[in-house]
Amino acid sequence: MQLKKLNPVTNGTRHQVNIQKNLLSKSNRIYKPLITNLKRSYGRSSVNGRITVNHKGGGCKKLLRLINFNNTKTVSIVLATLYDPMRNAFISLHYNLLSKTFFNTLAINAVYPGSIISCDESNLDLRLGYRTKLQNIPTGSIISNISENITTPIKYIRSAGTFGQLIQKNLVSCFIKLPSGKVMEFSINACATLGVISNPQHNLITIGKAGKKRLMGCRPTVRGIAMNPVDHPHGGRTNGGRPSVTPWGIPTKGQPTVIKRK
Repeated sequence: MQLKKLNPVTNGTRHQVNIQKNLLSKSNRIYKPLITNLKRSYGRSSVNGRITVNHKGGGCKKLLRLINFNNTKTVSIVLATLYDPMRNAFISLHYNLLSKTFFNTLAINAVYPGSIISCDESNLDLRLGYRTKLQNIPTGSIISNISENITTPIKYIRSAGTFGQLIQKNLVSCFIKLPSGKVMEFSINACATLGVISNPQHNLITIGKAGKKRLMGCRPTVRGIAMNPVDHPHGGRTNGGRPSVTPWGIPTKGQPTVIKRK
């Protein structure tokens, strides 16, 4: 995928940078049983309709793609790479040659349609996109889609362009460097996928205009200092005198720790 900078025809396209999705499947609904409707709350309570999460609302309607996060044994062929509106990474549609069924997984970068992908806890044939236990993966490998053990679903390293590195391994555990830089200990029986999550250039996108953000379901965020005193504790022309608080006066960003000496 290459970055595409739009011509500055309007103010909204002047700084807008998108990703060319020409390598994705033209149809986003090849296998419809894996697509379901998702009831959205728009940041409000489903009981009384009150706002429970600020700065949410509106946006385009989205359909949920069911993703297989399990570690079941499969030998599948990649049919297509699809766009998923619910996540920043792309997804791959697979056909399981063992059970003759279809399923979606998080796409691995540089794994294209037509590839044969294997998921087996005793797999020693290591190729890009293969999934197996950490005890079968050599030290120094680039991995993603990590689960805590063989029975739990994928929990770590699922975002676009992220990957971890297996830096140390012993008979019972191994240490993996996560995208945050933190080194975490996992069981040797945990499963992981070889490769980097797809869409690694997602962090280089420039939205360019506020209207596009509204289509994503984000409402405007107004600073408290820009309000009037009746609207927010930070409101008014003066800036200072009290720590950061919510619109209801509850301290936020942690309690102040400075001891004021008299």
